[in-house]
Amino acid sequence: MNLANKITIFRIILAVIILVILVFPWFQVGVEWQTFLIFNKITVNMMYIVAGILFIIAAFTDFLDGHVARSKNMVTDFGKTMDAIADKVLVNGVLIILAAHGFIPLVVPVVVISRDIIVDSIKMVVGNTGKVVAASVVAKAKTICMMSGITLILFYNLPFELIGINVADIMIIVATVLSVVSGCQYYLVNRDMIFQQK
Repeated sequence: MNLANKITIFRIILAVIILVILVFPWFQVGVEWQTFLIFNKITVNMMYIVAGILFIIAAFTDFLDGHVARSKNMVTDFGKTMDAIADKVLVNGVLIILAAHGFIPLVVPVVVISRDIIVDSIKMVVGNTGKVVAASVVAKAKTICMMSGITLILFYNLPFELIGINVADIMIIVATVLSVVSGCQYYLVNRDMIFQQK
């Protein structure tokens, strides 16, 4: 297993740890995460801060493994598959939990996950023809906005919350819209390949 693939596997492990931290019933085992009051205004639970720190590390490895794979000629089919799995487990898993915890509307993970299913299906169909479906600029912008939005939510929208600007929600909304737009792009660009007659 090359270095790029090891980084990808590390991201999957981090993603699982993050999800466990956020969903584990800590109170049932007598563990209570410490809370802090910031500027007598914002109550911060350390559970989300720890998850946020790990999420930043995981998000960085998303960039790092791709860079290493391309620069060191380590691109493999295994790496491509595991990278996609790592991204879905990390982002979609956290989105579902944030919706369950009341941080974001339920419609966000529903839209994002539905779009991912459709796009992945398109990629599989087009991939069978030998053509590679590259990520569009809109899709990359969606990823940046989503990663940034999730990070800000886990950090209670700080420091923007102190000045009353909900940047976290804005980033999540923009990412959700871009998710739909990029999904439509994938379809429109590849529709001829999808419906071509054998």
